[in-house]
Amino acid sequence: MGRAAYVDVTGAELIGRARGGDGDAFRTLTEPHHRELLVHCYRMLGSLQDAEDALQDTLLSAWRGLAGFDGRASLRTWLYRIATNTCLSALRSASRRPAGQTELPTFDLPEPTRHGEVVWLQPYPDTLLEGAFDRPPGPEARFEQTEAVSLAFVTALQLLPPRQIAVLILRDVLGFPAAEVAGMLDTSVDSVKSALKRARAGLREHRSTADHEPPPPPGSPAEDAVVAKFVSAFESADVDALVGILTDDVFISMPPLPLEYEGVDVVARFCANIFSSGRRFDLVPARANGQPAFGAYLRTASGVRHGTGTFVLGLAGDRIRAFTRFENTTLPAFGLPRSLPPR
Repeated sequence: MGRAAYVDVTGAELIGRARGGDGDAFRTLTEPHHRELLVHCYRMLGSLQDAEDALQDTLLSAWRGLAGFDGRASLRTWLYRIATNTCLSALRSASRRPAGQTELPTFDLPEPTRHGEVVWLQPYPDTLLEGAFDRPPGPEARFEQTEAVSLAFVTALQLLPPRQIAVLILRDVLGFPAAEVAGMLDTSVDSVKSALKRARAGLREHRSTADHEPPPPPGSPAEDAVVAKFVSAFESADVDALVGILTDDVFISMPPLPLEYEGVDVVARFCANIFSSGRRFDLVPARANGQPAFGAYLRTASGVRHGTGTFVLGLAGDRIRAFTRFENTTLPAFGLPRSLPPR
């Protein structure tokens, strides 16, 4: 029986059919929540790959445990409970981040400003955000949904203990009441309040406190203008033009490499090294984490352009305050090829 047959069926009837082993009924019940659950798992884990795995594990657990759903909480809350605890198990598992060979950039790297703590991080394509925020957050939410998927926010979350990550997202991002969060985590309301207090303090510590202008609205003429300047400067290897659109405390990171660069002088040297030996790039626009992003393709003598990675920009007013480079393994998530043909 196809899913269309369930359009006029009540939730209780669907649950009854799903408990009886009807997979189509189960999908009809859960599909409206897939996008928001995937974002939730990504916020907790910082990795699209891990988030996709966690979502599949969540749905499998829900399918197997549907008999235990008593209806005292909404189906959405029940699914968030399963997803949150699935992610907590992943965060506590030392094996969730398999050791692998990290591909070093093919240009000389200057001495880093410091070594970062968060290296297991991936960008989140904006195409997967569509439909994820259809439901407004609860009244106790502190953060806008889109702000809470920015790279800066997700990175800061990864520096918190797992239980604090869960509590902060459930309370301050999604706006679940403390009592519901306590139920999701099998703990007390007092414990939730205590964890939230520590999580907020930790988030303030790890997020930049510099006084920056807010980023321009996505897709606005102001955003388009600074992005166009970046593309022109980067594709023409004009380091001076690049420096002219950077904040003084501009920050570069390169997950999974732990190297970080902060300050316009060291970032200028970093960019100069990128363009050394005549290296030139073409940028293909994308969007990640609600921010401008690009697939970067190195031009070669044969004319074929090889994908070297994904860039994500953090803007402040009409300048760039953050530049994150991810490996070329992230290109397919944005529908971008590993290489481009000659022009």
